[in-house]
Amino acid sequence: MHRSPRVQAGTDLIRPCRSRRPSPSRSPSARPADGYYAVNAIKASGGACEDASDEEIVEGIRLLAETEGIFAETAGGVTVACAKKLIANGKIPANESVVLCITGPGSKTAEAVAPHLPAPRLINPSLREFEALVANDTAVHAAA
Repeated sequence: MHRSPRVQAGTDLIRPCRSRRPSPSRSPSARPADGYYAVNAIKASGGACEDASDEEIVEGIRLLAETEGIFAETAGGVTVACAKKLIANGKIPANESVVLCITGPGSKTAEAVAPHLPAPRLINPSLREFEALVANDTAVHAAA
């Protein structure tokens, strides 16, 4: 059983989470290794933080994939989900440009989000099959 520290937004509480099943919020890459120091840095700088549910993390990963073509690991989904919350509650001004650092590929934590996503479509490694798949998707989206 691994222990993954979690910080509850709005509190000084940093507590371990115990789980044997992979999930977006319990993935090893989503563990804040220096949670205590991160909370202190946020306070000292006048910053803010948020937390994210598994559903919000998956939605953050999906948003990056659909809008930017980036398949991020779970930590990237956390970053997007928390940024959305911070914008929604006015901690980040909605009319300002923001840079989010997304450094890990989704392949590192695919098992944590797989149950939340549709099954991938498999094709043979050929340009003809790829083009047919894209053409079909384009036709389906155009009809919708």
